[in-house]
Amino acid sequence: MSITSFLLSMEGALSQGVLWSVMTLGVYITFRLLNFADMTVDGSFATGGAVSAVFVMMGVNPYLCLLFAMLAGFLCGGVTGFLNTKLKIPAILSGILTMIALYSVNIRIMGQPNISLLGVDTIVTKITAFLPGGDQVIATLLFGLLLAAALVALMYWFFGTEIGCAIRATGNNEYMVRAFGGNTATTTILALMLSNGLASLSGAMVSQSQGYADVQMGVGTIVIGLASVIIGEALFRKRTNFAVKLLSVVIGSVIYRIIIALVLWFGLKSEDLKLLTAVVVAIALSVPALKDKFSRSSLRADTDGNEAALSETVSEAPDDEIGEGPRHA
Repeated sequence: MSITSFLLSMEGALSQGVLWSVMTLGVYITFRLLNFADMTVDGSFATGGAVSAVFVMMGVNPYLCLLFAMLAGFLCGGVTGFLNTKLKIPAILSGILTMIALYSVNIRIMGQPNISLLGVDTIVTKITAFLPGGDQVIATLLFGLLLAAALVALMYWFFGTEIGCAIRATGNNEYMVRAFGGNTATTTILALMLSNGLASLSGAMVSQSQGYADVQMGVGTIVIGLASVIIGEALFRKRTNFAVKLLSVVIGSVIYRIIIALVLWFGLKSEDLKLLTAVVVAIALSVPALKDKFSRSSLRADTDGNEAALSETVSEAPDDEIGEGPRHA
């Protein structure tokens, strides 16, 4: 356990954290803004990686491959939205159905369970060629930071527009939106398309960064996204600015990756990562409830103490200070 290996693991965690934060932003749209439990991201994340890998192998510009992957994610989200809004299938079941179908679709896209990108030009190799040190981790970190910052700015602008506000209103109270003549089916489908488009974009970036795409690469993505969202919200719970909330999602993703890297550095086996992720999510989800319970207990203790002090003061006061008013002869 040398300092050098620790620094390298932290560097890798930062670079992967910003890449996965794009997916986390998509999860934030459905989980927080739309109040929709969408499981599609487990499949759409792998779809983005599969589409990107196939086009990169065909010699297409790797930057353009990200756009194709994002469009594929839009379609995935649109299918889930159609199942939910038009066919009236429950939200979580709609996502599960699409996720299951995408497993076969992703294999069809790649023609095999996985594709190696070794020896092929990707975004990471192109950026690395311009860096003095030629460090791929630094190249990944720089690209991820720039893209995450651009997406946060775009989302902040979009959700301030009329359509964006309609999506947020649908998550808060869809009956109110309908009362004002809004189409909640359209806003739900649009939000799901945006969410899964970001998840696919993140999958495309991750596949180009790690040098391969695999049909199983999206397993557990929704849990990772939820963990990152909850961690970010726990750090910036008192902040109400929407831009800060979006930024907290990115920071939460990076912190999650740092936690995973630290645990692995201390010797945890890789097969225990899913268990660790579940524990982290459970702890993060329970933090608000534990804080509220602690606050109520403290308030109750202070109230009981004040009442006891008041009772003691009244019992020790002279009789002429307790009556309703001064006594007259």
